[in-house]
Amino acid sequence: MPSPGEQKGADEKPAEGTQADPSGVQESRTSLPKEPSTAEEQEEDVEEVESDTESIADYLEEEDNSEVAPKAEKRPEKIEKKISENFFYNREDVYSRPFVTEDSGIPINLLTLEHSFGYDCKRSVNLMVMDSQTLLYIAGNQVVLLDLKTESQSYLRSSSGGGIGFITAHPTKQYFAVGEKGEKPNLIIYDYPSLRPYRILRGGTEKAYVFGDFNRAGTLLASIGSSPDYMLTIWDWKQEKIVLRSKAFSQDVYRVTFSPDNEEQLTTVGVGHIRFWKMALTFTGLKLQGALGRFGKTPVTDIIGYVELPDGKVISGSEWGNLLLWEGGLIKVELCRAGHKPCHSGPITQLVLDEGELTTVGQDGFIRVWNFETIDAADSVDDTGLLEVEPMNELHVGRNVSLNFMSKVHDSGQPIWYAQDANGAIWKLDLTFSNMTRDPECVYTFHSGRIEAVSVSPVTYLMATTALDRSVRIYDFISNSQLSEIQFKQGGTALTWAPRGANPKGGLIAVGFEDGVVRIIEIYDPEGLAVLKGRTNIGNAEINLKQAFKPHTSAVTALAYDRDGDVLATGSKDKTVFFFAVEDKYEPIGFIHVPGPVQALQWSPPSHMESMLLILCENGFVLQVPAPVPEEQDTASTYQIKNLPTQYFHFYSIKSRIKLEEEIALREKKKQEKEKAKLEWIKQQKEMGKDIEEEPEEEPEEEEPLPPLYIPEEPSPILCGFYSAPGKFWLSLGGYDSGFLYHCAFSSNQHQEDPEQRQDEPFEVIPIEDTDNNPIHRISFCTSRLLMFCGMQNGALRVYALQDKDLSANNLKDYWSFNVHDNDYGQIRGICSSYDDRFLVTCGGDGNIFTFNILSPEDAHKELRAKIPSPRSGLEMEKATEDIEDPNAYNIEEVKQKEEYERIMKEAEDKKSKKREELTALRQEFLFLLQKNQELPKHMQLHRDQYEMDHRIFEDLNRQTAQKIQLVEKELAWEHEKNLIGLQKLQNWFRSSLEFDTVVVHAIQSNHQISTYRLLALSEKYCQDKESPSWRKTVLKRAWKRMEKKETIRETMHASIFEGEAEKLKKSDVQKPTARFIESKREQIRRIAEKSNEMKAKIMKRNADWEKLYKSKPSDDYENPKDVQAIKEAQENMGCYKLKTANDYRVPQHEHMNTEKKAMQLASLEVLIHKKKVNMNKQIMSLRDLKVSVIDEIKCLVQELKSIQAALDLSEHLPLPPIPQLHPDEVPEKKFEYDTDILLKFKQEQEAKAKLQEPLEGFPSSGALRRSFLRASSLKESGPVTQPAREHPIKIMSSVIVEQEKLFEIEKAEPTEMELEILKREKIKNLYVQDSLIKKINSLVINFDAELRVLRHKKLQLDVQMKHADLRYITWYEELLILKNTEKTENVLQGHVNTLRSEQEAMQSKLNSYLAQMEDRKSAIVKLRECKKALYASFQASLGESNKFAHFLTKVLKKKIKRMEKKEVEREADEKDESEWESDEESSLGSDEEDSRSEDEVFDVSVCPKNCDKALFQNTIQLREKWLDIEEALSKEKRVAVNLRKEYNVLVKKAKAVEASLNTAERELDTFQWEKQQKLNELYVVVPLKLHQVEYLVNGKIPSDLSQALVFTNQSLEYLQKRIVDLRNEKIMQREMYKKAQQQHKQLIQDKKEMEINIRRLEEECNQLMMLKFGRMVDFEAVQARSVNIRLEELEVEIMQKEYEHSQELKEWEKKTLDLEQKLMMLTKENTRKLQQLNRFCLEKQQLETTLDSLKNDLGAEFQGPRTTDIKEKARMESLLKHRAHDIALLREEINFLSRKDGCLRERLSLLNRKDGCLFLQPSSPQDSAETLSEPFPVLTP
Repeated sequence: MPSPGEQKGADEKPAEGTQADPSGVQESRTSLPKEPSTAEEQEEDVEEVESDTESIADYLEEEDNSEVAPKAEKRPEKIEKKISENFFYNREDVYSRPFVTEDSGIPINLLTLEHSFGYDCKRSVNLMVMDSQTLLYIAGNQVVLLDLKTESQSYLRSSSGGGIGFITAHPTKQYFAVGEKGEKPNLIIYDYPSLRPYRILRGGTEKAYVFGDFNRAGTLLASIGSSPDYMLTIWDWKQEKIVLRSKAFSQDVYRVTFSPDNEEQLTTVGVGHIRFWKMALTFTGLKLQGALGRFGKTPVTDIIGYVELPDGKVISGSEWGNLLLWEGGLIKVELCRAGHKPCHSGPITQLVLDEGELTTVGQDGFIRVWNFETIDAADSVDDTGLLEVEPMNELHVGRNVSLNFMSKVHDSGQPIWYAQDANGAIWKLDLTFSNMTRDPECVYTFHSGRIEAVSVSPVTYLMATTALDRSVRIYDFISNSQLSEIQFKQGGTALTWAPRGANPKGGLIAVGFEDGVVRIIEIYDPEGLAVLKGRTNIGNAEINLKQAFKPHTSAVTALAYDRDGDVLATGSKDKTVFFFAVEDKYEPIGFIHVPGPVQALQWSPPSHMESMLLILCENGFVLQVPAPVPEEQDTASTYQIKNLPTQYFHFYSIKSRIKLEEEIALREKKKQEKEKAKLEWIKQQKEMGKDIEEEPEEEPEEEEPLPPLYIPEEPSPILCGFYSAPGKFWLSLGGYDSGFLYHCAFSSNQHQEDPEQRQDEPFEVIPIEDTDNNPIHRISFCTSRLLMFCGMQNGALRVYALQDKDLSANNLKDYWSFNVHDNDYGQIRGICSSYDDRFLVTCGGDGNIFTFNILSPEDAHKELRAKIPSPRSGLEMEKATEDIEDPNAYNIEEVKQKEEYERIMKEAEDKKSKKREELTALRQEFLFLLQKNQELPKHMQLHRDQYEMDHRIFEDLNRQTAQKIQLVEKELAWEHEKNLIGLQKLQNWFRSSLEFDTVVVHAIQSNHQISTYRLLALSEKYCQDKESPSWRKTVLKRAWKRMEKKETIRETMHASIFEGEAEKLKKSDVQKPTARFIESKREQIRRIAEKSNEMKAKIMKRNADWEKLYKSKPSDDYENPKDVQAIKEAQENMGCYKLKTANDYRVPQHEHMNTEKKAMQLASLEVLIHKKKVNMNKQIMSLRDLKVSVIDEIKCLVQELKSIQAALDLSEHLPLPPIPQLHPDEVPEKKFEYDTDILLKFKQEQEAKAKLQEPLEGFPSSGALRRSFLRASSLKESGPVTQPAREHPIKIMSSVIVEQEKLFEIEKAEPTEMELEILKREKIKNLYVQDSLIKKINSLVINFDAELRVLRHKKLQLDVQMKHADLRYITWYEELLILKNTEKTENVLQGHVNTLRSEQEAMQSKLNSYLAQMEDRKSAIVKLRECKKALYASFQASLGESNKFAHFLTKVLKKKIKRMEKKEVEREADEKDESEWESDEESSLGSDEEDSRSEDEVFDVSVCPKNCDKALFQNTIQLREKWLDIEEALSKEKRVAVNLRKEYNVLVKKAKAVEASLNTAERELDTFQWEKQQKLNELYVVVPLKLHQVEYLVNGKIPSDLSQALVFTNQSLEYLQKRIVDLRNEKIMQREMYKKAQQQHKQLIQDKKEMEINIRRLEEECNQLMMLKFGRMVDFEAVQARSVNIRLEELEVEIMQKEYEHSQELKEWEKKTLDLEQKLMMLTKENTRKLQQLNRFCLEKQQLETTLDSLKNDLGAEFQGPRTTDIKEKARMESLLKHRAHDIALLREEINFLSRKDGCLRERLSLLNRKDGCLFLQPSSPQDSAETLSEPFPVLTP
């Protein structure tokens, strides 16, 4: 159709007036805000980005040309024209075309796209369903429209050739949009199904479009650009206008969509972000506002799939597979499945809200349907932020399926979904989830990811491809169909079709894989096979694995058959090239090593004389080797070919030199042109007849220095190459050296230099246009070599027409180029032409495979058919070839080496066995000779020494050995010392720091065991902390000392009080009645005075109480502050257990934790753990010592038992108990004890192991060696340890042996009956001892095992405690790390708060001092005012009454005169401030001053008027001076007060500012403490619980999710439960109290009224009574306060006291007289008694003399019988002694009675009790009892 106008562009011709280039207008009218960095985006709550509306009305103006009008021009009118609905662009003008060099003669249709076999399944959204039979997807630079019914394809080329970024369909499916890539790419809207370009949108982004979406109405289109602008653009696409635009983000953005229910809202997602956009109408126009979603506690994730909900919420996926529900820019809840399982196992790629159901698509191959209402109303139920939901339905598409995107279409009224599988498939899905639901159907399969290699058949139109998706596929590119596919365990990396020489049928393909395996597969037509039983021939072609071998250890990168097809060469990344002889079965010839990873292999063409292989390495090396001859290679021991002639070429970069030469030539050319222009100018001047003055030679201009030569550090990689002539080749390189084709040749001096040191340069260079950053990756030729096909890095295909078969600069100037694959990642990996050069095949990194026609119309190919090779004969009978599935399997060389090693080892073993047999034979012969020698007679036998050699030989050998040993010791002295020091260091490092090693103590009879804790010694820091008392102990000690001190003081005070009370009691006891009376009189007077004072005080107190009571009477709306505070606390805390995770939780001051406290906690916990473990280890070691002692005792008992059993018959023997042994792990310290024997044995074992060790097997376990060490060491150690224990059994044995010998001696004679009886008794005794010993051994074992089990139980309990402690330690350590991270900030905040507090305290003290000074000034001012008032009062008094000069004298008094002392005048500000202080004074004296002012002119105040008293006038003058002094002092005080007030106000403002700062700092500190607490709350704390401790039940069962439960201690829970009951009771009680209070309140009001009435009545009665009694009103308080005459009463008491003292003095003198009389009487009695005693003595003397005289007569009579006199004398003396004792006791009592002053004899006499006619005196007090004897003495009574 004709267009309304023309506007020619570079690639397109849009209609006139549709759209000019809007870049200038957009740039001038758009001001985009700078996008903040990612960190800032994550920190901001909501970041709004506004973008001005862009007007593009100018675009629609009619233009005569395609240029944009200058910006400076202003048009008077702007007429906006709309694009017609029926307008379309010309398709041919929009599509990009191949580039052809001008005047090259190359036809534009050199190559024509035939078919696309690939699918870019890795692209995020690459599938669009237009209707039930058409699919759209992107393939490189084309949009492919696939007809599902006919499977035909149609293509839409990109307009720029830069690639395609996205496709999206209009809601009506009438249009679809294609966003392109490239410089200033277009966004083209195509009409469907006509595929005509409908609209072209320009200027939406800089480089590429990523995604686009239509709104539901289809009127707007949103697009997202890629790096660098990431531009979000809203289009009015039908008018090709930009409505709004803004930068979406600063990183990759994946998708953008309109909200289906609110078209003013959009959402964008991408790398680590989600953004919510809103089109808002502001006063400056329509704006785009973007709010960045905040993840909060949820980890930041890349978001791919999401969906907008009708209520504005958004549900998105995450990388870990959960759903995130967004509301208000925040994550409301995270959704997962039961048991915290993710919704999908991997990223969620798409969410669809369809027909009220939410469908999620995941890369795990699952499609799940969720209840929309449940998810929409979801909310977090705990701090985890997770909510568990279950899907309603789910569909597992298949194994190894990774879904990226789904698109829906209705087919025959049924909804059908087509899904994009990232693993290379398109699926047809039925998501109705009913009984009729169809299974998932795989509609198409493709390669997944980039295509690694492609090759075409040499005989037909077939091609084979492979990729890392582990598949090999066969295509027919005539019928455009896939014939067959085969899967393997590893991905394919190289592929080549065997030439006709190797397989005439063309059915063999060699494929290399990433694990180094090469597989030979064959393709055949199954119809050619014989039909076997149970098999049907179905399919076009089948693939069979013919052979598999592994020549390499890394990925195979190149495969090449020689020109005859006799040799196959394989190259790999392992830097080897392997050769195989091509036969029916491929046989290895050998391999060679190359200097680098192999990039490509190429055999010399048939035109060359010799068959040579060109080897291209990635690191710049090129090698040439001839084909090895299989018969010449020796493969007996290895496949490595060592003498193969090799030529090396090491590429040396010359690009820098070429650039330098070009720069020099350019400068020289410019110089020559300048000289030529100058000569021309001179010539013109001469022709014009002008004289040319000779100009001085110009100084040469300073030229820029030439760039230095540059050689890249890493060699540029070789990408491809090919032979040009024998020994010559062309190379294409990447990296720095790209941009040229290098012609190289192998030099002749190949053996003179090391290949690594070579620097070979190409001898010819051809520059290739536009390849500096776009090198050639693949080069291929047609059969005639007249066309060279080049595959570029940017996915473009180039064709060079070669006039001759050799390359030259002229040949490569002209070329044909076409962008086919994706420009970003679609580099061409393979390019080849068909066997007849009719077709060209390319494959790329974007997963696409294209076929092209080469200069042939499509009609010419209709008769062509691809012929599938026929199968080999007998193929159907062959067994399946064994494949190599293990990626770690040995390669061919390793297998050969292993076989060679096994052969060598077998030969060595055979040789050893032969030597052993020879030695055995010689040994047998020697033994036979010895035996023969023994059989000879003794005199004929040879001595053993005669068999030995000369002893001097042995001596010489021993001497040489000793010398060698000394020499070796000298040589190894330094090494010995070094190893000794090393051993010492190891011991210091590993053993010295070890306080306890692991010791395992085993039970004797059971399998129980117990082990110690392996403990390291505590560090010195902990030891110091342990030695030094902790601060808690110090504080406790000080507190204890203070308590003891208080107790001592209290006890002292109690003792003193007790003593004082005792003294008072004593004094009160001894007081006389008179004294008591006087004291009572005084007490009475004191009481009367006190009563009077009390009454006065009571009256005053009562008055004060009444006054206070009236003052404290509350108002009606008064509330008790304590009640208010209690109510406030109850409101804040009622029903809320303060959790540390609560938002309003504030850490109490005493619970603030810092790094130091936490470190102390950790240290104390570690010390406690160490202490517990040490205690347990000590018990276990004691148990081990017990076991050692038990074993020793059992050994002794067993030895004794053996001696006992020696005396018994064998039939009477009981089985001996086994002797327990110490296990090696019970004495681990013996592992480190060794001697020479152990070391020699260790050396022998090591040598034996070294001899028997195989290279491919690991070392044997060292367990046996370790056991031998322990056994040897235990044996050696057991000697000295058990020696004392063995001495006793040895003694017993010796004694037993002696006894047995005696018994044997006895047995020689026949035993008597007595001896038989003794033997019988001995036997019984031995049997009893045997039983007792066995029982004792068993009891020892049982007791030990019991001890071990008890200690094991204790250790298990300790293990649990230690686990708890370890968990607590981990938690505390994590808290310590958090505290360390926050310590610096906390210290800064706390320091700031402390500074402000100190500043506030200083200001408060200043304020208090200012207030005190102000109060002082105020009191001084009050005093001065009082003085002023007193002065004025005295003045008024001096005036008297009715003084006619009073007004005059008042004026004189108040007259203000200028005084000499006054030096400054009050300022206005001071006067203003003083006005506040003078307000009261002015009120009292203002009127007088006004009167004085009114009469200023009448009198002269300086002169005394007539008739006025002069004295009064003079007095007034004097008073005026005082008045002025007071005024001056008052003004001075006011000034000081005002200054203080100013300073006070300033200070108050500062104090308020400081207080505000302090409050802010404290809030910041509290906020920081809360944040720190939240960080601590995020730590996981492990709390082990038993099932009975879980009381969180749901429906009587423990729920699977305990995240909503809280963990309490039993005390806390009981307290809370008790608190509930208490609060209920308290509530009931408070209600009852409230009711009682209400009733009481009513009653009190009633009582108050009644009492008021009663008070009034009583007052009236009291007044009446006073009037009746006193006749007047009397002050009863004064009457009550009256008292007696205290002075008179005191004098009377003094008189009584004097009388009493005098009487007491008389009594004392009387008492003294009585005492003297008593003493006299006592002395008289004593004298009398002594006289009586003297008389008695005289009588006794007489009797004795008489007796003596009588005895003289008979001297011996006293010895003849009992001495009667002695008996009598003894009795008399005893009675006398008793009398004396009684006398002494009586006298002592009398002395005691008389020595007392009180003389209370009655009381003491009452203590005398009569018993048996005697009086016993009992002491009455402890003092008395101490003075008396311990026993009472009898006193005789008359």
